[in-house]
Amino acid sequence: MTRTGSARLSTLELCAGAGGLTLGLDHAGFDPIALLDSKPDACATLRANRPDWSVLEQDLVQFLPSDRPDLFPEATSLDVLVAGLPRLPSAASIMRKNADEEHYLLKATIWLAQATAPRAVLIENIPGLAQADEYAPARHWVEENLGEVGYRVSWGVLNASDFGVPQHRPHGFLVALPDLEFSRFEWPEPSDRSAPDVGTTLYASMASKGWPGAAAWARRASEPAPTIVGGSDKRGGPDLGPTGSKRAWERLGVNGGGIADDVPSATDPVDLLPKLTVQQVARLQGFPPDWTLYGRKTSSYRQIGNACPPPVASAIGTAIAAALRSPEPSAPATLAP
Repeated sequence: MTRTGSARLSTLELCAGAGGLTLGLDHAGFDPIALLDSKPDACATLRANRPDWSVLEQDLVQFLPSDRPDLFPEATSLDVLVAGLPRLPSAASIMRKNADEEHYLLKATIWLAQATAPRAVLIENIPGLAQADEYAPARHWVEENLGEVGYRVSWGVLNASDFGVPQHRPHGFLVALPDLEFSRFEWPEPSDRSAPDVGTTLYASMASKGWPGAAAWARRASEPAPTIVGGSDKRGGPDLGPTGSKRAWERLGVNGGGIADDVPSATDPVDLLPKLTVQQVARLQGFPPDWTLYGRKTSSYRQIGNACPPPVASAIGTAIAAALRSPEPSAPATLAP
């Protein structure tokens, strides 16, 4: 895998989770000064895969770079503040207990951007934050507060299937840059290659323990996956989403009612409707096959299910790097899943 660009750029990443944004940005030419997450299992995942990364197990709301002069000396210049924030609640769930928590984390990120003055800000969240009317007040607040310190803001939605990920998964993004760099920024164009399908992506895994139905299953699973739903710490165990999502998975030959401990074996029936393992879900999210996840099944699945696919992060990171480095933006790179 060839990294783009020459001089590496720096990031501070908030709510880093399983590292999907970080992996993609690494491919696009960025190195993290530090990765912040409040969940112990997510921090353990990051440390297990990249021992050289500085991982801070800390609440975003309580984080101040000035408390860590070892990582952020006064002369340090930060290129991009990155945040893969917990999904903002929809209008239907806005009345639930602690519904304001996610909105406060968005505000805390903007306040941190005001305090650290990075060259760019990148926030990933639900598509609605970028385009739905119900989130217009949040967008206005963000634009107003970033505008006070000299940033211009662009909102966009990128679908993972447009960047080589075997999944239809739209992501909302905010990109903020000062005037000159903002004029150089262009949203990445979709790849000219079709997204891989579920069967092609997972056939080798499904067949690895001799399941006699693997080939027929792969032929049935002939489309990209529906959106993988990571779920919340505030609800039950792992599954592949609500009823509508489960029906879409069933059409692909997948039991979406839970997550499997292992792939099918040689003694399983040919017509088995298999559940996916956490590792298989990670492949459908565009993570490399050697990416290790820490924690029990529910925790590991949620880390992956809530992640930004690395190829999508690579595309948006390449576009930001081009705006920061050159008056002539280069074509976005694609990170193969």
